[in-house]
Amino acid sequence: MSISISSISKIYGTQKALDGISLEIRPGGITGLLGPNGAGKSTLMKILSCFIPPTSGDATVCGYDVLEQSIEVRKKVGYLPENNPLYVDLYISEFLAFIARTHGLNGNINRRVDEMIGITGLRSERHKKIGALSKGYRQRVGLAQALIHDPEVLILDEPTSGLDPNQLQEIRALITQVGRTKTVMMSTHIMQEVEAICTRAVIIHKGRIVADDLTQNLQLMATAKAVVVVEFTTPVRGAMLAAIPGVLEVSAGAGDRTPGSSPSPEGSIQEQESRTWHLASGPATDIRPGVFQFAVDHKYTVVSLHREEQRLEEVFQVLTRS
Repeated sequence: MSISISSISKIYGTQKALDGISLEIRPGGITGLLGPNGAGKSTLMKILSCFIPPTSGDATVCGYDVLEQSIEVRKKVGYLPENNPLYVDLYISEFLAFIARTHGLNGNINRRVDEMIGITGLRSERHKKIGALSKGYRQRVGLAQALIHDPEVLILDEPTSGLDPNQLQEIRALITQVGRTKTVMMSTHIMQEVEAICTRAVIIHKGRIVADDLTQNLQLMATAKAVVVVEFTTPVRGAMLAAIPGVLEVSAGAGDRTPGSSPSPEGSIQEQESRTWHLASGPATDIRPGVFQFAVDHKYTVVSLHREEQRLEEVFQVLTRS
């Protein structure tokens, strides 16, 4: 088990930042730690990286206790804090060599530094001081220092905060690459971030875990139904589609109804015709084979057929509203 957390609580004065959190994270994959600002995400990461102690509870990283064996934990963890503190007067190579020596790396440090510069895409900037780098390249330097000692666990606190779209895509790709061989935990309050790169999502609200599952499973919680969007080359009556096994609701695509076929009140769906339809079914039912068979049987040509994407943001809003 890479990370094991049992009933961890953290109290600052009268405020309880974490309230009895328990969590197990196995090696491999990327776990997204979600929650609104002040939910306790950064506090949990600081405990796991041995920056602060818990008030109560136990936590181990790669089998080492964060309180009793903090030095061993630090050897196993690469940590990128939210504010990404860097020595801005140092050149990239100087800074990474300093971090490598801090970790007690043996052998050819310059070779390891050069390797990390290549992995994180810093070669074109390596002649610059860190203070002259853009936010995106500073994030790359932060990732390089977190990876320099080849840790088994990587903990990233808001790693893409403040990046432009191009930088965002590059950092996401880098984290995804790292996640293939290491256990990665990253905090964010951006749902698209989790949907893009995380295999598992843990939602924290007011210091407690309110959801923990595979990302795609949490997305299904956003609605009690699955929606398929189908487009035909010619208009099709809604009543015909409603007869497909598994279809619970049908609705015509906006602006795509046949002229003279206005939106109908409930009970008169059979009067509607449209080239594009939204077909709802139960969340565990795949009606796409039935739609294809319908098209074959009635000699309709299908232009496109896809499931409507469910947004993790809807689940997040429901679980963290109060």
